[in-house]
Amino acid sequence: MPLTPLEIARVAAGAADDKKAEDLVLLDLSSKTDVCDYFLICTGANARQVDAIVDEVREKVSKNCGISPLSCEGRESLSWVLIDYGCVVVHVFRPETREYYRLENLWGDAPRVEL
Repeated sequence: MPLTPLEIARVAAGAADDKKAEDLVLLDLSSKTDVCDYFLICTGANARQVDAIVDEVREKVSKNCGISPLSCEGRESLSWVLIDYGCVVVHVFRPETREYYRLENLWGDAPRVEL
């Protein structure tokens, strides 16, 4: 039985948490946009941690959900890596980049999901 977008988002959040990602926020965008159902936003303290978080999310989602990302962008600079699973988009930021783009504020009217 296929997993729901929320279940996929929770697996990704657990993987990010396993690598000590900070400030995890899960936004429910299902009533706000057709682009995706959920944004998972988190922060890695430095480029190495961002890289480790991305690897863990990709590995755990593949293993537990049986899906691969449609795309993964930003691995060259490791200041903002976007992992697109279609229904769930994972954003892994360095602190200064997250502060600059403020995705939580941009989607401020989207409900937050408890993790």
